[in-house]
Amino acid sequence: MNEGHLLHALVAAAAFSLLGIVLMALTFLVIVKVTPFSIRKEIEEDQNISLGVLLGAIMISIGLIVSAAVHA
Repeated sequence: MNEGHLLHALVAAAAFSLLGIVLMALTFLVIVKVTPFSIRKEIEEDQNISLGVLLGAIMISIGLIVSAAVHA
């Protein structure tokens, strides 16, 4: 692999990483706006483990979608 291909691959990886982070942040903001309760209070103060697991699963699923889009 020459230097041009390596640079192109690094730029593409950085761009898709940034895209994935932005999509995850937007997803989290939508979830915060849609829920009728405070997510921070539920997880931190009320120790709602199931909500934390649900949010983790959502973030993993968005990551898998971005990964599939990058791979295709």
